[in-house]
Amino acid sequence: MTTRVLTPRLREVLILASDGLTAIQIGDALGLSYRTVNQYLSDAYKRLGARNRTQAVTIAVQRGEIPLARAAAE
Repeated sequence: MTTRVLTPRLREVLILASDGLTAIQIGDALGLSYRTVNQYLSDAYKRLGARNRTQAVTIAVQRGEIPLARAAAE
């Protein structure tokens, strides 16, 4: 079993990012400002060792932190 490095909120933000939502759309969905969303994404990048959103989502999926995009499952 791998140790999770993302908090539940960071996982939630990355799942929505993996669905292609913008920071504004993620913020609207979660009741957050887009600045807060961007801060969460930045924190996730650091925790995962990623340089951008795509890399963060890829690493998180590979590590089992988040599921594959819901659209891919349909």
